Amino acid sequence: MATPREVPALRRIMRSHLTHWGLLGVLEQAQLCVSELVTNVIKHVGVGVPATLAVSMNGTNLHLEVQDPGMGQLPTLGRAEADSEGGRGLALIDAVSECWGVRLGVEGKVTWCELATALTSPHGHIRDHRVSRADGMLTSYGVPVACPAEAGGLAADRAAERAVDLIADLLLWIQAHGLDPETTLERAQERFEAAAPGPVR
Repeated sequence: MATPREVPALRRIMRSHLTHWGLLGVLEQAQLCVSELVTNVIKHVGVGVPATLAVSMNGTNLHLEVQDPGMGQLPTLGRAEADSEGGRGLALIDAVSECWGVRLGVEGKVTWCELATALTSPHGHIRDHRVSRADGMLTSYGVPVACPAEAGGLAADRAAERAVDLIADLLLWIQAHGLDPETTLERAQERFEAAAPGPVR
């Protein structure tokens, strides 16, 4: 349901998914777009109407869309005056996205936008030797090298679980060799934060 109190929850869900998918570089833009897309439904279609948020990949772009039952007034990009309290939602989406649009369907309309990511191919990660090394290790845990996000949420969840298995096994290896797993984790976290392609919170 499209209600103001759902907007912060959707932003948190978006943060969780994009962190899970390794797309931290578009996190803030995606949260902004989701907020504006849902707020647009609330303002122009109505509070409490059924609405559905869908997140997927289109090539190397992150594709966001919100479906609602409103067919009457289509979203349009207008000019907001300096003293206006509203009217800036689509202008913000237009500013941060590669493209956006509206399509009509049998059950209503879909307002969508796409954000450019740092992925270099639809089936791969950001080019980084560390990611390639991790790919090599994860193949022995049954994780395909192709980007898990491309195959959908369930595949991404399974890939993340296998990554957790790998991390746990490495910590057991460290402990078995008389080293401190907690110190190793702290050092790994520091290196990850220094190398991550976006803010880590």
